[in-house]
Amino acid sequence: MNDRSDETDGSDAENARDDGTNGVHIETAAIHAGQEPDGATGALMTPIYANSTYEQDGPGDHRGYEYSRTGNPTRTDLEANLAALEGGAFGRAFSSGMGSINTVLNLLEAGDHVVTGDDVYGGTHRIFTQVYEEYDLSFDFVDTTDHGAVRDAVRDDTALVWVETPTNPLMRVNDIGALADIAHEHGALCAVDNTFATPYLQRPLERGADIVSHSLTKYLGGHSDVVGGALVTDDAELDERLGFYQNSVGATPSPFDCFLVLRGTKTLPVRMDRHCENASELARWLEGHDAVDRVYYPGLESHPQHDLAADQMDGFGGMLSFEVDGTLSQASDVVSNTEVFTLAESLGGVESLIEQPAAMTHAAIPREERVAAGLSDGLVRVSVGVEHVDDMKADLDAAFDDAL
Repeated sequence: MNDRSDETDGSDAENARDDGTNGVHIETAAIHAGQEPDGATGALMTPIYANSTYEQDGPGDHRGYEYSRTGNPTRTDLEANLAALEGGAFGRAFSSGMGSINTVLNLLEAGDHVVTGDDVYGGTHRIFTQVYEEYDLSFDFVDTTDHGAVRDAVRDDTALVWVETPTNPLMRVNDIGALADIAHEHGALCAVDNTFATPYLQRPLERGADIVSHSLTKYLGGHSDVVGGALVTDDAELDERLGFYQNSVGATPSPFDCFLVLRGTKTLPVRMDRHCENASELARWLEGHDAVDRVYYPGLESHPQHDLAADQMDGFGGMLSFEVDGTLSQASDVVSNTEVFTLAESLGGVESLIEQPAAMTHAAIPREERVAAGLSDGLVRVSVGVEHVDDMKADLDAAFDDAL
């Protein structure tokens, strides 16, 4: 794992990534990539271009923009910024993370087959099984850490391998390069949901993925005040197809939402450092707690993919899950009795959140499927914020005492 504390300043060219950010470190790219002071006023921050339409010099003779569903200057800056952070050439922003996932599925045709993980976000499972199966797509959910199982699931009609890493909510770490190779051997695309890791910690395109997906609502926005999604690719033809569906389907973000995400990406590196630091300490504390049966966090040596995470990621992230020694109702009591942790869905904001996947984010998945995948009723998922970690420990301690 790349220990950022060992990096020197920006003058050390060996520490800079040559990935479309002009060789600068990602901390610098987060603030500057895709953005220039406004030419008309010198405004440092990208303006909010609250326009629906634009003047044309003649029929079809416009100055780069004609209608804001198709393109908007604020969105253009955000898309360029996100592409640079992921080390990609092309970025597309959407009105939600599900809007971005839907757009990837728009690339497929009736009869196509998708291989994905058996531990994916409940909303992803829902759109796969309850929306796109109705349009004659088929899906196999397998343990994507088992490459043999993935190979066995791939068929002649497989068009997409959809990967989460770390997964939601069991924090499994998938080998992006290996899964991309399997997909490409069969002529399929490999798309990676990088929401949990963010480009600060992991850049799937560098490992062979074709498309990177994000819920901008989470760490990239970072303040629980905006909903958005994004796709990044290096492939011009693929980006053109994604852009066609982005415009045709219309799940595009407002200029204000784009402005909010741009505000968020500027502080992504400093926030992620604190998220990782707090999550690592909290995971180790939970692992030794009498009320906890098991902790899922890639930074723990006990995690089955710890070595892979150390190689593939530049940090272990701010998300963890744990199982309490109790029933569904007792786990519910734990998440309902915290004060520093807020009982809420979503993740990636500066505040710490806690939830029970079986009753909340993953309730749409049938219980037998959840249990078979290892997602127990007593599982608790935590988005570790940037508060003081000692306050988090005291808060959970009190919740355990009240509930168990």
